[in-house]
Order: sequence, then structure tokens, then C-alpha cells
Amino acid sequence: MNRRLYNIDMAKLGTDPYKGVRDFYPEDMKIQNYIFNTWRKVAEDSGYVEYSASILEPSELYKSKTSEEIVNEQMFTFTDRGEREVALRPEMTPTLARMVAARRRNLKFPLRWYSIPNVFRYERPQRGRRREHWQLNCDLMGIAGIEAEVEIISLAHAIMKAFGAKDEDFSIQINSRKAIPEGVTMETIRKIDRGEEIDINIDETLEIHTILEKLNRKDIQNVKFNPKIVRGFDYYTGMVFEVFDTHEDNHRSLFGGGRYDNLLEIFDVDPIPAVGFGMGDITIRDFLETHKLKLNA
Repeated sequence: MNRRLYNIDMAKLGTDPYKGVRDFYPEDMKIQNYIFNTWRKVAEDSGYVEYSASILEPSELYKSKTSEEIVNEQMFTFTDRGEREVALRPEMTPTLARMVAARRRNLKFPLRWYSIPNVFRYERPQRGRRREHWQLNCDLMGIAGIEAEVEIISLAHAIMKAFGAKDEDFSIQINSRKAIPEGVTMETIRKIDRGEEIDINIDETLEIHTILEKLNRKDIQNVKFNPKIVRGFDYYTGMVFEVFDTHEDNHRSLFGGGRYDNLLEIFDVDPIPAVGFGMGDITIRDFLETHKLKLNA
């Protein structure tokens, strides 16, 4: 009797994956490995070393400096058997900050670290967005000067070029949190980040002008100032940037990042200047398909 009921229940199971995540058959893994291998090669050729961590983190890690939208609406959380609230990581930067804070006295700065974690957000699945994706994170910690911004944007540019992209295929648009007038709330910044029309005067700063000038000297010409680039995460403190696909069929932000000098303060340690970015596997695959670039080595 029990065996029969078990068989009936099993027959009702569907073969689709959980909504918003993907299965990777061998042909899909070839593409995924090509993306990962390209990421690794460019990062390591630029002097970055790989790190990793568990996908499980205490939920409070994200509650003080991550976007309220992610914390309140998009995090996958559960209470474990020890009554601890646990999250599937929605992003990697707080984990990096935790790891650096734990061993900061034994680390030799500047750090050039990268990771390719999978991250989880309870979003509405659509083109370019799923509830789970893999993401290249590159971070440079320990340099306060704008040479760090120039290096990290140059790295992002080099990765796009390594995939076969031409400069006219994408644009790099930058701004600075320092240019936002005093008194503007994070809620307003998030509205700007979502594309809402907010009447705020944001002018190009000397910092941004200098970064643009130095990038142009490195022959990175597809970079420009955009006052609407603000990024929605609470922890950004200076320059922020996003990379956009210029193709009319996929005219959207592909990835971004910026400077976050104060994130380690949540662990009650002295801050360390830092700048970095995260590039998702789904948006880069969409980019490659849109521009008919190769999808494997």
C-alpha cells in the first residue's frame, strides 16, 4: 500500500527546474565554461587571484548596507535548526568584506581578488534576470586614489574585449555618489537607479573628469559621464559605473560597480578603500548572442 502511494506521488512530479533557475546540459556547460574561462583568464592576467565562500550567510550581513529592495523583497531566507536566520547570498561584496575584516591584519594590501559565485534573488524572471545566476566579482582593495577606479574600469573593458566585443558594441557610463547633493535620501537614489525621473542637478566632478581623461589616455574611448548612473546599493561612496549594450535589440545595462570605502565598518574595524564590479553570466550571454559573438572556445 505504501509503495503504491509512493509511486503515484512520484508520477505527479514535473521535470522543470525551480522557477527562475536553469539546468545546464552538456551543450550549456560548454558555453558556461567558456564564459567562466574567459573571466578567469583576463582577471588572472591582470594580477587578480581567486577566492570563494559558502552560499550561506547570516541574514544580518545584508541588512545594514545592501539595498532595501534586495533585503526586504528579494532575499531567500530561512531559519535553521539553531534558530539562526540564514540567507542564500544575493551578492558577493558583503562576503568579501567579511572575509577581509576577519584577516585584515595578516593581509598584504593592495588586494586584487576575484570570485565567480552563484547568487540568489527572488526576482520576476525575464530576459537578463533569473532567481539564480553566476557572477564575476573583481575587487581592488587598499588604494584610495583614482588609479584604482581607472584600473577596475580598464579591467571591465578588457573583459568585454576578450569576448570579441568592439568599442561601439558597448558603452561605459560613470558618475559619482559624491556629486549627489546633500540631503538626497537613499530612497531617492534607488528611484533614480530604477529609471524614475527625479529632478536633481548632478554635475560632472573633477574626480570623474580626471578618470575619463586617464581612461582616454589608455585608449578606452567608449566611456562617458552620465548623471543618471547612481547604483542602488547603500555601500557606494564615490565613483559608480555601468556598462551598457548599445545594440537596439538589447539596449540595457549589462553590469556595474563602483567605490565602497566604508563597508568594513559594519564589522567594527577600520575602513579600507575599495572599488570593484560584478558581471553576471546571463547578461553577458545575452550580449554575446545579440552581437553574434562566439559562445565557446
